[in-house]
Amino acid sequence: MQQQMFKTMWGFDGSFEEACIQAKEAGFDGLEGRAPLESGERTYRKEMLKQYDLLYIAEIVTGGDYVPERHLSVNAHLDDVETALRNSVELLPLFATCIGGCDAWSEAESIRFFDKAMQLAENYGIDICFETHRSRSLFNPWTTRRIVEALPQMQLTADISHWCVVCERQMDTELDTIAAIAPNVRHIHARVGYDQGPQVPHPGAPEYAYALRAHQQCWEIIWNAQKQNGMKATTMTPEFGPDGYLHTLPFTQAPIADLWTLNRWMANEERQHYNRYQEQKALL
Repeated sequence: MQQQMFKTMWGFDGSFEEACIQAKEAGFDGLEGRAPLESGERTYRKEMLKQYDLLYIAEIVTGGDYVPERHLSVNAHLDDVETALRNSVELLPLFATCIGGCDAWSEAESIRFFDKAMQLAENYGIDICFETHRSRSLFNPWTTRRIVEALPQMQLTADISHWCVVCERQMDTELDTIAAIAPNVRHIHARVGYDQGPQVPHPGAPEYAYALRAHQQCWEIIWNAQKQNGMKATTMTPEFGPDGYLHTLPFTQAPIADLWTLNRWMANEERQHYNRYQEQKALL
């Protein structure tokens, strides 16, 4: 099974061509981000992806923003899904990953949302997977497991870091639940969270070695399930980002790290981790 690495557009302020160049030079296979609303910008991005021979994963966000507006209906969230799918088609995405739903919904409402969203994606000919994300329907591992059991065809984007915050612990305590949902995981967001936050200051720092290893245990379970499912490639996006995730110094708000440096480190670490793990499996 091949590993494909994607550069996130979250927190990147340059042009799309600059992002393509950066991704290509760092050995990434593609880019992940939201499709533009403007037709001309979509045409430009499609040309850049082709020129630099890069794949694309479409990001979909429902409910107004990354933290959803609390009282928007299921239908309003579905309208956002359809708009984003319509805008993404032109860019020929490998698939779409959706930050969707709301943590305050009943599980019945969430199941209706995911079921209808999958139908919309099928209409547009795009595979869709749903991100495990706090403030959203999949905000903890046990709710996610129950929803997946109700919708076994549902695909997931696993971002374990969000659950560390919600549960206030590493997910190596919940490996049975990780194993239960692993067959549904299509994509991984590789950010390392800790007990009180979704993003460690640096994943290579020795004080966060346990957190890194706990996430890697989960990713290994997912890789096993993907291989057993016959997947030809496993996709991963290192997703260290801004917006309160990146630690800053008090008073000056100066960032303590560079996001691209963090994401390149994560990509290199996970390439090596994936290769080591495959070699170990081959010896068994």
